[in-house]
Amino acid sequence: MRQEEVSQDAGLHAFLDALNACNLPPRQHEWFHVDVATMFSSTPIHFHEVEADSGKSLLFLNDSLVLLCPQQHLLHHFPRHLIHCFVEDRRHHVLMENEAVFRAELFSISPLEEQLCWVSQSPSPHDVPAVQAKVARWMAWLNR
Repeated sequence: MRQEEVSQDAGLHAFLDALNACNLPPRQHEWFHVDVATMFSSTPIHFHEVEADSGKSLLFLNDSLVLLCPQQHLLHHFPRHLIHCFVEDRRHHVLMENEAVFRAELFSISPLEEQLCWVSQSPSPHDVPAVQAKVARWMAWLNR
């Protein structure tokens, strides 16, 4: 196997492994493991993020992002040049109840029903470094 093929396989398998930890209905697991796996079998996945409760996933590809919504069986593709990152550090602000201390968002400028809005936030100062590490990864990908 060429090195390229190994990394393509590794990214897809790591993503599918992460989904196995999610408690999704069989139909959604099947969609990921059959349909999505087939569509991305020739595409390198640099890294991914998965919302464990919903299975909603974000795939970071060479020059784009893919948002997968298993409940609706939808795939949204966003070119990297349309993706923006917003970070809000509110550790030194007066916060209302249940407000995040630190919030980061990847979003796109695209038609209303096709917009990307991927949020990572920290409810406590203790969790801020984990969100900052995620932002660092996003920024490295955005600025490649």
